[in-house]
Order: sequence, then structure tokens, then C-alpha cells
Amino acid sequence: MRPPSLLLLAVLMHAAATCAQTNPPAEHPVRATPPAEYPVRALRLVLPFPPGGGTDTLGRIVTQTLSDALGQPVIAENRPGAGGNIGNEAVAHAAPDGYTLLLGSPGLAISPSLYRRLNYDPLRDLTAVALVADIPNLLAVRRSVPARSVKELVQLARAQPGKLAFGTGGPGTSNELGAHLFLTATRLRILIVPHRGVNQATVALLGGHVDMVIAGVATVAPHIREQKLRGLAVLGPTRVAVLPDVPTATEAGYPWLQVRTWYIVMAPEGTSRSIIERLNAALTASAQSSEIRGRLRKLGFEPLTSTPAQAAQFLAAETERWGKVVAASGARVE
Repeated sequence: MRPPSLLLLAVLMHAAATCAQTNPPAEHPVRATPPAEYPVRALRLVLPFPPGGGTDTLGRIVTQTLSDALGQPVIAENRPGAGGNIGNEAVAHAAPDGYTLLLGSPGLAISPSLYRRLNYDPLRDLTAVALVADIPNLLAVRRSVPARSVKELVQLARAQPGKLAFGTGGPGTSNELGAHLFLTATRLRILIVPHRGVNQATVALLGGHVDMVIAGVATVAPHIREQKLRGLAVLGPTRVAVLPDVPTATEAGYPWLQVRTWYIVMAPEGTSRSIIERLNAALTASAQSSEIRGRLRKLGFEPLTSTPAQAAQFLAAETERWGKVVAASGARVE
């Protein structure tokens, strides 16, 4: 396959910091009859990645705020594997009673075009509750890698083709597709080493098993502040408050390298509209709390709010956008 042009990749990825405008999808039919009172028992929030990463960090805050708002325990359940698809599928096939929820991320939008076979359809089998946060990613390297900028990293990799290793969170994650984007656009030969989540990739980076990662600010910022890793660029439109000295990719000369991770709460398709609205109201109230906003921003997250319809529209637009990026990269998973 002829490599995509840098211009094409830049155009496809430039939308990473903005939400594409599309017509909202039709409302899903409501199948479940809501109980007279909801909730009457504990809920579970499935986190489709291992402990320690951005999904886990945010998920623990979401469970606490939902529990406070709903008056029932909300239990975080890590269900990692297959780029988040094991946890995503578990929720897609769960009873639509409002007691099983998902904290989804870009894998929901990437997987339909990346995987040749998928046992669920995110747009058909899940229904959106609310967008809750997003976070820019960082390109970070081991301290022993002799590169202090993206330009120096590109020069180093070009001088040593095939000798550097890029750790990723595995197929279907935005950080792995971001790695493909970086390598394709720069025409570099760097080994991609997938892991069962970006936190494991970061552990591998700290251990010297890989040389670089693309990961959320919440995952790598503590290690950068402790001078265990070096941040080369923020892959978003602005610098982040927790790492003010790390330039953006645009400032570094690579404006097309934009990879943000958003988070969305989903429920099984068929969940009653009244339950969806109750959950949305609880999430919106927590996102508007100055205490919660402060906690999220301290970790590098930007709080988001939306209606269920806006969240559904966003997911549909992202699915279309990432489908174009996957096609341009040539990446496919059996």
C-alpha cells in the first residue's frame, strides 16, 4: 500500500482537538421499563483498561461522584483486554437496567474500523449517557534517550532505523494509532510494542524495555516531574498546567501530531430514557462542582458536560473521523 501523504494525515488528525459537526443519530428505541425507584442497589462502572492508567484514574472519581449523587455504591470494575473491547463488549451485552455502565474512550470509535471482526457495535449496542472529560496526550521518552525535542527524536530514529521501540496500549487505542500516525508521517522505522493498556506501556518505559510512549497527561506527568521520564510534546492545542515547560507539538514543529483522549459514560442499548437522564443529571452536576473540576484539572483532565444526544452525536462523528485515520494508516487487526 502506498504510504499516505503527510498532508492527508495532517488533515485527518487536525480535527482531534475539535468535535466534528454531524447530524445527531436517531434516538434508540427504549425497551426497558424503568423501576418505580432508581437506583435501589449498587451499580458497577466497567473500566476497560487495567488499573493505573487514565481510564482507571478518572473512573475512580466518576464512581465516587455518582455514588454521592445517587445514594448507592458505584463499584469500579477493571475489565481490560483487546484494546478495551473486552470491557466494552461486556457492557454492550449487559442487561439494560441502569446498573451496568461503561467509561468509554476513543477505542469505541476506533475499533469498528480497525478490527475485522467485532462482537458488538458501539453505536448500535450502547447508548450514550454523557461526555465527562478529555485529556491531551504527551509524547514521552526514557531519560537515557538522547533526545530533548521531537526534532531530535526524529533525527535519532532516522540515524538508527529499527533500533528504537514505541510502547503502546495495544490495538484499538488512540495512543497506538497516534504512534502509527507519527511513524507513517515521518517515515521512521521504530518497533511498535503493544501492551494491555498504556499504564503497562509506561511501566515498560520506566523499566527501559521501550524507548517512548504516547500517553495521557495523568499517566506520565508524575514520572516527568520526578525526572524519570522526559516529556517532548503535548499532543493538543495548548500546554498543560501540570507541565508548563513541555511545548505543544505545534510549537515543536509538528502541528499534525494531535492526539487527545476523551471519556464518555455509556449504558447498554435499551436502557430507559428516565434512567439515562437521571445519570446524565448526576454527571453534569458533578462536572460543574468546583471541587471536582479542581481535582480533574490537577490531574490534567478537562471536565466536559453534554446531553445524551450531544454525546451520541460526538461518538458518531468520532467513529467516522477515526475510520478515515485507520484507513489512511493501513492498520488492521484480525
